Amino acid sequence: MVVILENNATKIQTESIIKNLEEFGFRVHVSEGEQRTIIGAIGVQPDFDTRKIKVLEGVYDVYRVTAPYKLASRSFHEEDSIIKIKDVEIGGNNIVLMAGPCSVENEDQIYRNAEIVAKAGVKILRGGAFKPRSSPYAFQGLGEAGLKYLRAAADKYGMLVITEIIQMDQIDLIGDYSDIYQVGARNMQNFSLLKELGKTKKPVMLKRGLSATIEEWLMSAEYLLSGGNPNIMLCVIGIRTFEKYTRNTFDLSAIPVVHKRSHLPVIADPSHATGLRDQVPPMARAAIAAGADGLMIEMHDDPKNALSDGPQALLPDTFISLVKELKAIANVIGRELA
Repeated sequence: MVVILENNATKIQTESIIKNLEEFGFRVHVSEGEQRTIIGAIGVQPDFDTRKIKVLEGVYDVYRVTAPYKLASRSFHEEDSIIKIKDVEIGGNNIVLMAGPCSVENEDQIYRNAEIVAKAGVKILRGGAFKPRSSPYAFQGLGEAGLKYLRAAADKYGMLVITEIIQMDQIDLIGDYSDIYQVGARNMQNFSLLKELGKTKKPVMLKRGLSATIEEWLMSAEYLLSGGNPNIMLCVIGIRTFEKYTRNTFDLSAIPVVHKRSHLPVIADPSHATGLRDQVPPMARAAIAAGADGLMIEMHDDPKNALSDGPQALLPDTFISLVKELKAIANVIGRELA
């Protein structure tokens, strides 16, 4: 249920409305927009008479949210959410770039690649320290040593850090070194992990599961939001279909679909969506045109010898050229590549 307050609702009236909702058994989440304050009343009460709230002083309107996801819905938060981390904004008119190698392989490698992407204007350095791989014999990442290298390289070149978390006991460790938690496709429905991340205030980027519907994806975001963490963004990486020519099928239509239904920023990952570097630039360009709020792109200065996902990593020259093209596309649609 969504409670919309009058423009001139006082603090006392707002507190009284919240108290009444809690007494009726609802959990309350408050969203303060530029024009109105909206209160989300969370709790399944199909027979509740909304007039009990509608008659309270300071209430403009009350209505039920039919979607199973409440806090992720535009009904609860009409304006686009903007996540602010230091001097970087994710969402709104800005388009942000996240780039770097798939894995942190050693100290020299991450410093080399961090310098390249930073010079291209990238604001957020990506790199995996813990790698959930399909094969138990594949490179699994450097662990905490990789986190240290990643943080130091990002700090040297003035970037933020995003890296993947794969289990609950890593929350504090990864939180010490990163600015954004990345939840991978395999963990999209790891509800225990999502609940714990929801208790933090650190931004979380939630990738869509390979076989997940958009509603299931937004319901996973709801776990994070309902825990009290408002700094959530979604990431399109492609879905599993019968097609064999690409690693996954890049569902670009998910970007405008989610934007219509949710206020959360949407990031696109064309590298993992396609799995082949020659397909990454056209899909990156298309994602910006479709309305993505950011891109996560893999770039490696020696992909032939990369320890993970070398075939999908762009070479430096290709990446730099792509950034120039993305700036032009952003300008055409009235946005700015941060």
